[in-house]
Amino acid sequence: MYAVQPPASERVFGDVGVNAAWRTKPSWYVVASEDKAINPELEKTMAKRANAKTTILKTSHVAMLSKPNEVLNVILDAAKSASK
Repeated sequence: MYAVQPPASERVFGDVGVNAAWRTKPSWYVVASEDKAINPELEKTMAKRANAKTTILKTSHVAMLSKPNEVLNVILDAAKSASK
């Protein structure tokens, strides 16, 4: 992924969202407990702030690559909840 992912635009760090969906809609969050890119405690704080249904996986920052089935289960849970 490192070899093909371009750098983020500088605008990403300056723009401010005004209507964050997590404030009004159900949210799900996968915390990567072995993350070296984002502190897992910060991930837990963000998930709690969003009142997200949280799944903690013992994985690195790219949980979708190292734990694809577990991440898929979170996505399926969210999809099922949205279709009710």
